[in-house]
Amino acid sequence: MNDTTPPEPPVTQPVTPPAPAATAPAPAEPAATYKFPPSIHPDGNKFVVLAAVLTGFFWFIADWNILGWLSAGLTVWTFAFFRDPARVTPEGAGLVVSPADGLVSQIMDVPAPREISGTERGIGDGTFTRVSIFMSVFDVHVNRSPIAGTIRDIVYVPGKFLNAELDKASEHNERQYFVVEGADGRRIGFAQIAGLVARRIIKFVNTGESVGAGQRVGLIRFGSRVDVFLPAGTVPAVAVGQRAVAGETIIGRPGGPGDRLRGVRQ
Repeated sequence: MNDTTPPEPPVTQPVTPPAPAATAPAPAEPAATYKFPPSIHPDGNKFVVLAAVLTGFFWFIADWNILGWLSAGLTVWTFAFFRDPARVTPEGAGLVVSPADGLVSQIMDVPAPREISGTERGIGDGTFTRVSIFMSVFDVHVNRSPIAGTIRDIVYVPGKFLNAELDKASEHNERQYFVVEGADGRRIGFAQIAGLVARRIIKFVNTGESVGAGQRVGLIRFGSRVDVFLPAGTVPAVAVGQRAVAGETIIGRPGGPGDRLRGVRQ
C-alpha cells in the first residue's frame, strides 16, 4: 500500500531584522573660560605704548611720582578702552543683534535719516524704530554688524560734538551711517555718532563687502553713541535702561507694534 501523505513543507526560520546602528552622541561644546588680560584692538596699540612711555618718563626720568601714578592709571584705562573681547552671536531668522556695548538710552519712532533714505542704496522711506545705545568711556568701543549681509552703503557726515545722549545729536553730530542688506532683502541701517569726547570714527569695511552678524565693522574714539533703525515687522527686543553687549544682545526680532517689550526699573 502506497503512502499518499504529502510531505510537510520545510520550516522557515524567522528573519531577525538587523539592529539599527547606534547614533553617536553629539560632541559636547568646550566649556567657556575667561581670558585675562583681554585682547585689545590693534588701533589702540599706539595709544597704550604712548601712555606707557609717559609713565616711564615721569617715574624714572623726571622722578615725578604723582604724574607717574596718574599716567600709570591712564595706561590701564587706555588698555581697557581698546579691549576687544570675543563675542558669541546668537543665530535665528529675523534677529538683530546690538552693534555696540552700552546703555539703551532711547527707543522711538522716527523717519528714515535723509542720508540713507530711499530704496536704491538706503533703507527705504517711512517710519523706523530707532534704538539708541550710549557708550560711556568705560564701554567696549568696537562696533559690530547687527545682521549678516552685504554693505550697501556707508555715508560719512561731518558735524558737531554735542553730548551724544541728547536726541539732537542724531542730526547735528559727526556721524557715519551703514546700510546692511540681508539675504532676505531686509535692510538695517545703523549710525556711529560722535560725542563730547569722541573725535574719531573709524570703519573696518567698505561698500560691497559681505559681513556676518556680529562681525567687527568699526570703532569710535572715545565715548559716543550708536543708533539702529529697525524696519516695519521688526520690534525692539530690549527696553530703555537695559545694558546691551555688541554682537550678543538681541535688540530686534520679528513682530508687530504690540509685541514691544516693557521694562521694570528695580
